[in-house]
Amino acid sequence: MELKRNKFGNWMRNSITARMLVVGFLLLILLIPLEFVKSLINERAYRQEEVVREINEKWGNEVLLSGPIVKIPYKVISEEKIFNEKSNSYYTKTKETVENAYFFPDKLNIVSQVDTKPLNRSIYESVVYSAVIDIKGSFPKIDFTNTDIPEENILWEKATVLLKTSNLKGIKTTPIVNLDSEALSMAPQYSKEYLNTIQSNYIANGKEIFTESLPFSFNLKINGSESLKFLPIGKETDATMKSNWHSPSFDGNFLPEDTNKEISKDGFTANWRILQINRQFEQSFFGYLPDLSASAFGTKLIIPVDEYQKSERTAKYGFMVIGLTLLVFLLIQLVSKIYIHPFQYVMIGLALVMFYTLLISISEHSNFLKAYAIAAFSVLALITVYSRAILKGFKFPLLICGSLASLYGFIYVIIQLENYALLVGSIGLFLILAIIMFASRRIDWNNE
Repeated sequence: MELKRNKFGNWMRNSITARMLVVGFLLLILLIPLEFVKSLINERAYRQEEVVREINEKWGNEVLLSGPIVKIPYKVISEEKIFNEKSNSYYTKTKETVENAYFFPDKLNIVSQVDTKPLNRSIYESVVYSAVIDIKGSFPKIDFTNTDIPEENILWEKATVLLKTSNLKGIKTTPIVNLDSEALSMAPQYSKEYLNTIQSNYIANGKEIFTESLPFSFNLKINGSESLKFLPIGKETDATMKSNWHSPSFDGNFLPEDTNKEISKDGFTANWRILQINRQFEQSFFGYLPDLSASAFGTKLIIPVDEYQKSERTAKYGFMVIGLTLLVFLLIQLVSKIYIHPFQYVMIGLALVMFYTLLISISEHSNFLKAYAIAAFSVLALITVYSRAILKGFKFPLLICGSLASLYGFIYVIIQLENYALLVGSIGLFLILAIIMFASRRIDWNNE
């Protein structure tokens, strides 16, 4: 029994196959704490989103705003046949309902000045803004002659102007629409739709004033976050947006004109021109007003650096880093005949896992480059000193330090790339494989 035990121990200690199996098994075991680290990164990223969402809700969420829309009610008279069981015959009942007609502007000009600022809570940051929006334009002559609505059924005395917006909470001034010489105060209306409705009081002399083109104007101050968008409801819609934010992301169904777009470290200026022929909806609707939010255009005001996303991408290479590092130690063990205990492999693997916890914790208080450099230097120093005690010299520890430093540098370059990440990663892995094949060519693999 003792002889068999000694024989097995010698096989485990001297066999290349046995050592490879042990290292492979330890690699699989080390994937468990690595998965815990990935879960921690996702948890911290979710916490960041939650805090940013709370900040934005208190200040004001994203803003989607339409220009003014004229709403004119009209009566719809219909006849309904009802069966009378007593007389065993039908009789006709007249039914009267009220529906609404909606008319969009001919010209819509939007000028917005967006001033941004960061808001912090603990270690988390969100960008919010205050926007001053000036809207001008003109309504066309409103004519029902091309419809089947009789003139006497049109309720001109109940005509109003309404606005659609996604953010009532952020409005800081009561909007007043100047329609020709009349100032119309606005009030919110209850709605279950995504876009809230702000509606004016009744327009005086609506029948008379809409017999020709009618100018309008109003301004609005509103707090928001994440994005500012507009609906291109004008037959001709022109929009200008100026801001001190340095990294805008132009979003929506229409992009600004390249000739008038300027982006610098001090802010941006963008201009849009959208014609009716560019969109897929009409200038008037009868009976209902559809949700036109899919046609919105505008700008996202985003924080360009997402440390958690970079940490998550880095952690995806954790298996490769741990596997290659343990492979380097295994090759050194086979070449130098120095015995490395499985416990020492585990300690080295755990040190490599600690890189990711250091990275995420430091990046929450500093920029990603500094966090990456500190975490990489700490792990490199720890493993180099530890391998010095294991390998009894400076040659192999320096080789390990250089290999691991090159690997961390290679991964940092990959995560900074977007379009060429796959190409650079594939070439890098090919070179690493070539180096390993070259370094292992003289090992006697017949020692089972």
